Amino acid sequence: MQKLFIFCALVCCVYATKAQDCNITFRGKITDFHNNSPIVGASVHIVNSNKYTTSNLKGEFNFNKLCASTITIEVKHIACETKQVIINLKKDTFKNITLEHHLEELNEVIVTSETKTERTSIENSLNKEVVLTYSDKSLGDALNTISGVSTLSTGNSIVKPIIHGLHSSRLLIVNNNVRMFDQEWGDEHAPNIDINSGGKISVIKGANTLKYGSDAIGGLILIKPKRFAIKDSIFGNALTSLNSNGLGGNVNSEIIKTYSSGFYGKLQTSYKRFGDFSAANYNLSNSGLESINASLQFGFNSYEKGFDAYYSFVSNEIGIIRAAHVGNVNDLVRAINSGEPSFVDGFSHSIDNPRQSIIHHLGKIEAYKRFRNAIKLSVQYDFQLNNRKEFDRRRASFRNIPAADFRLFTTSIQPNLEIKSFKDLEINTGFLLRYQQNSSADENETGISIPLIPDYERYEAGIYATSNVKLTNNFNVSAGFRYDFIRMNAEKKYKLFDWEENNYDVLFPEFTSNRIENFEIFTFPEFNFHNFSASLGLLKTFENDFEFIFNYGLASRTPNVAELFSDGLHHSASRIETGSLTLTKEVANKFIMSFNRNNENFGFSISPYFKHINGFIQLIPSNEALTTIRGAFVAWNYNQVDSRIFGIDIDMNKRISNSLNYQGGISILKGDNITDNIPLINMPATNFKNRITYTNKGFNNLSVSLTQRTILQQNRFPDYNFSVFNPIIQDNVLVDISSTPPTYSIFGVQTSAVFKAFKTGGLIVEFNVENIFDLAYREHLNRLRFFADEIGRNYNLKIKINY
Repeated sequence: MQKLFIFCALVCCVYATKAQDCNITFRGKITDFHNNSPIVGASVHIVNSNKYTTSNLKGEFNFNKLCASTITIEVKHIACETKQVIINLKKDTFKNITLEHHLEELNEVIVTSETKTERTSIENSLNKEVVLTYSDKSLGDALNTISGVSTLSTGNSIVKPIIHGLHSSRLLIVNNNVRMFDQEWGDEHAPNIDINSGGKISVIKGANTLKYGSDAIGGLILIKPKRFAIKDSIFGNALTSLNSNGLGGNVNSEIIKTYSSGFYGKLQTSYKRFGDFSAANYNLSNSGLESINASLQFGFNSYEKGFDAYYSFVSNEIGIIRAAHVGNVNDLVRAINSGEPSFVDGFSHSIDNPRQSIIHHLGKIEAYKRFRNAIKLSVQYDFQLNNRKEFDRRRASFRNIPAADFRLFTTSIQPNLEIKSFKDLEINTGFLLRYQQNSSADENETGISIPLIPDYERYEAGIYATSNVKLTNNFNVSAGFRYDFIRMNAEKKYKLFDWEENNYDVLFPEFTSNRIENFEIFTFPEFNFHNFSASLGLLKTFENDFEFIFNYGLASRTPNVAELFSDGLHHSASRIETGSLTLTKEVANKFIMSFNRNNENFGFSISPYFKHINGFIQLIPSNEALTTIRGAFVAWNYNQVDSRIFGIDIDMNKRISNSLNYQGGISILKGDNITDNIPLINMPATNFKNRITYTNKGFNNLSVSLTQRTILQQNRFPDYNFSVFNPIIQDNVLVDISSTPPTYSIFGVQTSAVFKAFKTGGLIVEFNVENIFDLAYREHLNRLRFFADEIGRNYNLKIKINY
């Protein structure tokens, strides 16, 4: 009986097989994604079978006698992306399959090349050695190695980049294709970016920034993520940095997983901790910092389509030197005129008041799709949350209560369309929608009746278009246009006396309400701005690696929230700031050119520039010091003038021998307040730098560099000094807040070597000495230079493991 059952089952199986339709033909054609040309000799395989074929001269192929089923076709071709297509066979079927014919070339570019953002822009990039050297420092410190870039500091831990004399809201900082909004309006509000989390870091000094915004009067700082090859791999690195000055350092680790399918993921974390830093002759009390950073990235990358998701978290706790806060006007005069801080304590890792506490969240998701005729559509959504708390030295009951608490939320969506359908012409166009909201903690949370920055909402809509044209093999032209509409609504209290004293009751009666309490009037300012920007770029290349670049840019910038509404003590800057509702937008005309020779044996770059800015907004002292219950501080006011800035950056590199190389540069800048016929305030001084490097690739890739940087005394500055009455000596004394420190030169040594530690990885050891001669000096662009010297000698050891 059992044998009969088996026999019947076999008969049924044979019958079912014969009854199945196995005479289906599957035909196809394989073409290039770009131009629809046939791809010859592609391998075509039906997965999980022994059926193979190749495409003919017309790109065609076919399979016969297939059964009705769902099959997976795998197509391979040299220099192409392997592609799988799922086909549901029910009848004779034809399928057109496209391949990206240049994918392998793209992977090579991703791994080995760093191409320019805009070929007609003037761009300087940090190489990976510089990023490693500054891995335990700030973005501003690293960018300061580029000619034309200076820094505006508040102490030693808060560092902001300056490009050609301009900073803060006049610079666009783009991190992973997201424009940073972290309350950058303050002089002491440093970018919340971990330099270890990015890939390529570039400074664009020219006008090709319209994709990111209309207000890049100073320039663009672009931080691009690392690109990963499409293959199965897992790799990463771990970095440890130790420093003698501040007795601290940094630990950073990242791991990346990539797949041949195009998927990838990356996790990066870092922790930085320093105690009090020290100047050459004394301890800088309460100057420590603690920073926690993490980022997560994952996505899918293929030529035709893909997406990228990114999230980063930054938490910074930064001490402000205790000596910067004084109790009365006499102490303020004594601190400014004295050569030493008014308060010096022993070393400590603790961070006390005054201090800043900042948390920044950034999230982004971007997707793209390529279509025929070389058209690429991408859409990006991003958001940022920034919470800044500033703690002052107050009585015990307010010790853990911030004197300022700002919570800024920003979100935007930006579609972008790239069109490369035309020979030698590229078009890039898109629009932007952005919403921003700031909430400032009220008096119940801070004990401050009127917050420095009020609650406000900001709406922004913009549209842009840029083009790049290759006129000949050695002559390129780019041009662009952008329009932005910006609306700002605020809710702010003014002291009734100040409102009337500034004539706001006459100029802005529509802002007022009928609510007045405790001699404070409640107002609702509303502003609308229309910004127009444009750019033009030219590139001409010559024989022997020479090239000429010219950029013109028209940029418009609306007053930021601090310039309009500041009202009170900005404790981190140690001053009282007052904004103005009468400010209008800045309009800048920018010209920059560069003549370069890109050659390893002998290269140079000569880049003169000129900027004329109508309605330049500046923050200047008001010739008085005010005493409050929180101490004595100089009063500063925002006003508006016409200005011009011009200068030149010169760089040179020379290979002296196979093992010796020289690099040098000089930056010269002059800024003028045309309205008052005086110099502009806070302009960088002439500076130059030199580096000579010895390398020995045969001895563990040894590198030894001697570096020198000189900052000349800034002799062009406006005189905002003033006198105050000293009741002790019964006479007026001079408060010198304008005179600048003398010239200084800093020397350093940087050494590194690479050791083979693993089969597929290596060990990099770097030892550096900064400020070798332990020089006592002050930098005039440090906002706390009145109270203390810059930091002294530092020994630094870094160990990086690549695996």
